[in-house]
Amino acid sequence: MAVKFFGQFLIGKSAVTRSELLRAIDLQEKTNLKFGELVVEMGLMNAVDIARVHAAQRTEDLQFGEMAVKLGIISESQAQQVLTRQKNSHLYIGEALVQIGALTKRELDTYLKEFKEDQLAYIVEKIEIPAGLPHKPIWEMVADLTYKMLTRVAGMSFRTGPCSVIDKLPNRPVIAEMGFSGSVSARYVLSVSESTRSLVAKAILDEDSVENEEVEVLDDSVKEFINIVCGNIAAKAAQLGHSIDITPPELRNGASGNLDVPENHTGLMFPIYLSDGEVFELTIFVPEN
Repeated sequence: MAVKFFGQFLIGKSAVTRSELLRAIDLQEKTNLKFGELVVEMGLMNAVDIARVHAAQRTEDLQFGEMAVKLGIISESQAQQVLTRQKNSHLYIGEALVQIGALTKRELDTYLKEFKEDQLAYIVEKIEIPAGLPHKPIWEMVADLTYKMLTRVAGMSFRTGPCSVIDKLPNRPVIAEMGFSGSVSARYVLSVSESTRSLVAKAILDEDSVENEEVEVLDDSVKEFINIVCGNIAAKAAQLGHSIDITPPELRNGASGNLDVPENHTGLMFPIYLSDGEVFELTIFVPEN
């Protein structure tokens, strides 16, 4: 078994074709508008307002609607109207497959049950840090903020795997890291594939395509992303009573094979699975003393 999304599971069962899945995804994307898309459609915000909110979200842990309210662009009641419309119109991928005729309702119910049983071992309802490590709430917050920024800044859809203790990092083309010092010390490491690096770069550069960008520009985008994440981590840590200083982001050479976790450190890995089968990892090197 392995971590799968429902569409991947259905294809593996030969329940739907790849063409049918793509049609269902297209219908789903047209139906499930993001908060920012809905407020524009409803005439409550414009493109300039959207850009203001996205910029502010890079420095403070607030959802789009919360930030728009804080900036005074929309009211709380307007934000609630958008959330209600978003919830009422949400279309799940299984429902989309039924709408295009790829599955019947009965078939959907059967496959959903099988899928949940197949993926039971991989369901992560909350972040669990292994017992015995100091500052567990900090590491939980680090993972949580990383997930939020992958959604809000990079616009990624993903599933998370359970945290595990490792002694080596998997081989990835891009490994970016930052150091934490102060009342809490650690190394923050993000291992990224070339495909995921491009997704991050498109979000950071606000471009539809980065095919013609230099590798250095793509790498800098990954460094900028973890700079945004770790800046938010430092701010959130301060709210928890911890002073954290962060070092400038660096790139490690991940092309020469697996990298060892530094001596006298515990490596906490949080796998992140994307819907297209790509996987990358957040790893925190926590000093043992």
